[in-house]
Parts: sequence; structure tokens; C-alpha cells
Amino acid sequence: MPQTVISGGTGFVGRLIVEQLLSAGHGITVIGRNQHAKDFFSAPVRFVEGGLGDNVDYRDIFEIADNYVHASLDHIAGRLAGGEGDDPKGFALKNLAGAAALFKQAKKSKVGRAIFLSDMAVYGRPFDGDHFYETETPEPQNLYARIKSETEAVLQAMNSPEFATASLRLAPVYGPAGKGKTHPWSKLFKAYMSGQAIRPFASCQVHGEDVGRAVEIMLSTQPIRMAGGIFNVMDMVVDRRDVLALLQKAIGCDHKLPNKFDRDVSTMNCDKMKGLDWRTGGSVKLSMSLERMFRSLRN
Repeated sequence: MPQTVISGGTGFVGRLIVEQLLSAGHGITVIGRNQHAKDFFSAPVRFVEGGLGDNVDYRDIFEIADNYVHASLDHIAGRLAGGEGDDPKGFALKNLAGAAALFKQAKKSKVGRAIFLSDMAVYGRPFDGDHFYETETPEPQNLYARIKSETEAVLQAMNSPEFATASLRLAPVYGPAGKGKTHPWSKLFKAYMSGQAIRPFASCQVHGEDVGRAVEIMLSTQPIRMAGGIFNVMDMVVDRRDVLALLQKAIGCDHKLPNKFDRDVSTMNCDKMKGLDWRTGGSVKLSMSLERMFRSLRN
């Protein structure tokens, strides 16, 4: 059974990755700030308390691990861009230096692979109608995106035959939340149901289960195919109007829908991931996932 350490495994995206790896037969250790409830995951998961920027020695868990997945981010709740609040220096120290320290510990402990969850925000230009390849020069437009880009470079420099690394540039992630948690569209649904005016918007999206599958592939493919590489991970562009139209129908609400978003959303080319037999759920998975989210609203 492969042993995998995941920092940030109790977060929205991290939980979905944990579940995918559990289903693939991994033993999981989660590093996090707060102990999860016993029924938070579908199977037992070891928890180790710790956070980015903490001076903690994790050798005892890394020395028995095959893989490390860095899914943690220290930020103001609900904010990625702008998540530094009024402490940009602390944000950079915790998230860049903190990540580097964990990667170094993992490599020193002879962990075989390390995966970093990056973000398509590193490309910048979200509404220029571009189609980004991994070879595109990053143009981060905020501190969050810059830290993601710099962390990619830190991990890439550590790549070696004994320590295979990869960074996944994720589109915004959707999917169901864990027990007692909220998903990224929770506020949008509540605002619409309360009759608030919703501004038009659209963005790239990928389901968290598909992110989990991408991570699983990285941890099982030949190490040479990782090679310190960057991999784009997205499914499709989703417009708020389309999502809320389904919500409107599901709950019988007649509040006004937002207009269609009228700007060209930049997307990512995912041929590298698809070349590793990665596939996304598309509109079918979106519809099924939304129905699950809508049921929770009715309960």
C-alpha cells in the first residue's frame, strides 16, 4: 500500500484528493491545523497537527511515506487573491518558505514523489481569450499567483531521479463539500435564493474528483514522465447563468438570472495530462454534482 502525506488534506480540494487516493488504495496521513471529525473521510486517515511556517520536524511521517502532496495554503478564509490581507510579508513567508521547508524535509527523508497544487492564475490575463500551454511565461497579477509561480520553481529545482516532482496548475475547483463544510458556490446559491442581484461571471472549472484523479496519475506514472514538469488541469468554462438556471429549476425559484458573461475567458490546454490517460467529467459530472448540491439546499 503506497503511503501518501497530504498537507491541507482537510481543505475543500484536499479532501477530494484524499478520497480519490483512499479509493486507489493509498494509506493517508494529513497535516493540518485542526483535527478532522471521525466521519469526515470515508476511511481512517492519520492526522498530524501542523501548519505552514511552523518549525515542525515531520521526519517521522516522511520517512515512512512514498509520496507528498502539497495542498495547503495559509490565507484569509474565502480569499485566494487578496488572501494575504494586511500581511503580505507573512503570507509570502508562510506559503513560499513554508512550502519549501516541507519539500526539503520530504526529499531529505527520501520520499519518492512530490506534487504541488498550483493555480492557472499564474498565467495572468484571465479574460483575454488566451489558450495557455504549460510553456507560456507566467504573468502573475497578484501576490497569491506570484507565490504559486515561485513555489513551482522551488519544487522544480529539487527534481531528481530519486525525488520526482510535478506542479498541477488547477482551474477553479468545484464539487461537494465535506461534512460541516461549504463549497465554493455556497455563497452564490444563497445570494441568488435570497433575491440578490447576481453579477454576470464565467470561469474555467474542474471537478475536485478530477483533480484527485490527476494527482493519483502523477503518483503512479513513471517518474520520468513527471520530471519536474508543469501540468494544466481544467475541464470547461462554466457561466453563472447556466448554473443558476439549473438551481432555479431545481428549487422552483423565480428570481432573475444574471446575464451571460460577455468577456472571453482564457482557458488552458490539457494535452499533457490527457496524454497520461486523464479524463474529465464534463457537463455530465457538472449536472450530477449540482443536483447533489441542490439536494443539500432542500434538506
